[in-house]
Amino acid sequence: PSGCPALCECSEPARTVKCVNRNLTAVPPDLPPYVRSLFITGNPLTDLPAGTFPAQRLSDLASLNLSGNHLRTVEAGSLALPALRQLDLSGNALVSFSPQAFGEGGSPLEELVLRGALRDHGVLLSLAALLQSGALRNLSRLELADNGLLLLPAGMFTALPALRQLDLSNNSLVGLRNVSFQGLGQLQSLNLSDNSLGVLWNSTLAQFRSLPVLRHIVLHHNSWVCDCAIEDLVAWLKESDQVEGKEALTCASPDKMLGKALLKINGSDLNCSVPTDLPSQLQTSYVFLGIVLALIGAIFLLVLYLNRKGIKKWMHNIRDACRDHMEGYHYRYEINADPRLTNLSSNSDV
Repeated sequence: PSGCPALCECSEPARTVKCVNRNLTAVPPDLPPYVRSLFITGNPLTDLPAGTFPAQRLSDLASLNLSGNHLRTVEAGSLALPALRQLDLSGNALVSFSPQAFGEGGSPLEELVLRGALRDHGVLLSLAALLQSGALRNLSRLELADNGLLLLPAGMFTALPALRQLDLSNNSLVGLRNVSFQGLGQLQSLNLSDNSLGVLWNSTLAQFRSLPVLRHIVLHHNSWVCDCAIEDLVAWLKESDQVEGKEALTCASPDKMLGKALLKINGSDLNCSVPTDLPSQLQTSYVFLGIVLALIGAIFLLVLYLNRKGIKKWMHNIRDACRDHMEGYHYRYEINADPRLTNLSSNSDV
C-alpha cells in the first residue's frame, strides 16, 4: 500500500504496521501517520534515540511492540508519544533506560511489559527512578518477569496509584521487606511465583491485608523455610482468601518438613525453642552477663575489704622476704667484687 515502508507490512483499515524479522537496524522514518498498532520485532535494533517516533506524525500510535530486538539504550524523549497506551520491550538486553524516555510531561501509558529486559542492575535503578517520578501514573499493568531480580529498589511502586496487575514471577527474589505496596489501592493481581522467597514477614502481610481489591496473589514455586519465622505466613494463609491455589504451597526446608503443605502446619511441627528475634536475644544475654560480672566484682571487693588486715600482713611478709633475699644477693656480690674478701673467704673456708 502507498506510504508503507519497504520492509514492512501495512494494513490501513486495521491501522497496523508490522516490521517483523526484517533485519532492521533502525526504525523506518516513513511510518504511515494512520498507524495505531506498530510491531517492530526480531530485528537487530540497538538504540532508540530521541525523535525515533515523531509525536506529531504518529499522534495516534497507541500500541508499540519492540520485543525480541537487540535494544541496549532507550534515550530521553524516544517514547514521547501522546497516545501511547501499550509498550512491550521484552527480550531486549537493555543497559540504559532514561528516566525521561517518555518526555517531561508524563505519559498516558497503561501497560508496560519488560519481561527479560532488566538483567542489568543499572537499568533496574533507572526504571525505579522513572516510576517514582510519577511520569507513569496511569500505568495499570506492569510486567517484570524473567529478569533474575534478587531485590527491588525501595519505594519502587509508590507512585503508581492506578496499577492493577503486577507480575514479578520467575525472578530470584529472596525477600520483600524493603518493598512498599502502600498507595497501590487499585492493585488486583500480584504474581510472585517461581522466586526464592523463604518467608513473608508480618509487615508485608499487613500491607496485603490493607489493599482493598487485592484478590489474586500467586505464590507457587518458592523456597518456603518452615521454621518458627513462618508462623505468621501460615496464619495469614489460613484466614485469607487472597492467595490462589494456597493448598498447593509446600515446605522446601528443613528436611523434616520437606513437602509438607503450609496449610497443614501447626505449632507442634515447628521447633520454636530458640527465639527468632536473635538481636533481642543477644541484647538480653549481654545485659545478663554485665550483671553477673558486676556481682562478681562487688563480691571480690567485699572479700578484700573484710580481709584487709590479713592481706596487709601478708604483703609485709612478702616485702620482708624479698628484702632479705635481695640483701643476700647484695652481700655475695660485694664479696665477689673485692679480691681481698674473696681470698679471705677462701682461707676461712680452708
